[in-house]
Amino acid sequence: MEADSIWLAIAVMAGVTYAIRMLPLVILKREIRQPNVRAFLYYVPYATLTAMTIPAAIVEAPTLISGLSGVFIAILLAFWRVSLVLVAAIASFTVWIVEAFL
Repeated sequence: MEADSIWLAIAVMAGVTYAIRMLPLVILKREIRQPNVRAFLYYVPYATLTAMTIPAAIVEAPTLISGLSGVFIAILLAFWRVSLVLVAAIASFTVWIVEAFL
């Protein structure tokens, strides 16, 4: 790929990303009062994070068993409302321990 086309691709991606973030602010000037819409928007970040994280954690682990054990521990700790950094550290440690015993 040529250098000019790389910069063009970066510029297009930056413009699209900016438009996606800016348009809701411009279009929705008033506060959203419908409870269903507010609930939907509240859970979107959690659903997106889950959809991106869980498959990656399972696929990138050395074995399926260690990946599933790390995800299980992470879900359990998140259910108990442990901090995100601690959940990630303990889940990674769980994968490491399970791999050591396999």
